[in-house]
Amino acid sequence: MSSAPSTDAPARVRPDGVSRAGLAYAISAYGLWGFLPVYFIALAPSGPIEIVAMRILLSLVFCAILIAVTRTWRAFRALLRDRRVVLTMGLAGVLIFANWLTYVFATLSGQVVEAALGYFINPIVTVFLGVIVLRERLNAVQWTAVGISIVAVVVLAVGYGQMPWIALVLAFSFGFYGLIKKRVGHRVDAVSGLTLETAWLAPVAAILLVVVASTTGLTIGTAGAWHTVLLLSAGAVTAIPLLLFAAASRRLPLIYMGFIQYFAPFIQFLVGVVVLGEPMPPERWAGFGLVWLALVVLTFDLLRGARAARRAAALEPV
Repeated sequence: MSSAPSTDAPARVRPDGVSRAGLAYAISAYGLWGFLPVYFIALAPSGPIEIVAMRILLSLVFCAILIAVTRTWRAFRALLRDRRVVLTMGLAGVLIFANWLTYVFATLSGQVVEAALGYFINPIVTVFLGVIVLRERLNAVQWTAVGISIVAVVVLAVGYGQMPWIALVLAFSFGFYGLIKKRVGHRVDAVSGLTLETAWLAPVAAILLVVVASTTGLTIGTAGAWHTVLLLSAGAVTAIPLLLFAAASRRLPLIYMGFIQYFAPFIQFLVGVVVLGEPMPPERWAGFGLVWLALVVLTFDLLRGARAARRAAALEPV
């Protein structure tokens, strides 16, 4: 019997040692997330509640099919026996539900730019949560980035005439969601995690669909074949970028993932300003400019830390 070809061949890498496949996966994941506003706008006349409820149920179906195709039911059942993991994923589900509903509402109400702001400030919120929740210590450069971001929020609040609630809800809900994911670590893969999260949310989604059906009415099947196809694609649209992200994170150093994560809000920002023509008065430009400055400061610290880590590794005896 002939032996099967080895699947352990190293991934093709660039001259600097970075996986080309990893870069492709990361850019694809964040690129797809960047164009999500276009997808949600194409789902008109569906409202945010119907879209999010369908997204939950169809994501659960899509993930269940993936688990069946990849024959990973045994590993998934093992997770179900871990009560702590199951409850943790339930909390993650609540956070991602708040994130999804806020994001879809922002997109359909013409506030894509503010939604993009939420994901621009998310890395800074993550650093801030590290201090508050994990008792991590920040250096002077990191505190500078946090301080600049706080000033940016104040400038934007003055410009809006109110706090940029959409951006803050998106940033903090996704920040806490990432914190929970960090706690479960590598025990829960992307597909199993999304399956558990959407399984917790499935009863809520079903109730929401019943409420919509009995009040304003469901739009699925009533707005043309193309609309129905798009709405039924919500599961794949949700899960595919997550799978690409998981594949990228296994192949790329954290510093590369840190850079590429800005692709999504940058594309969303361009969609809001260039495609949808959302207003950008001077005070909004000033606020965004401060956020971008904070990200530059944070990136500088990330690069400095990576260089120091490489030098320390080079000095260690082999």
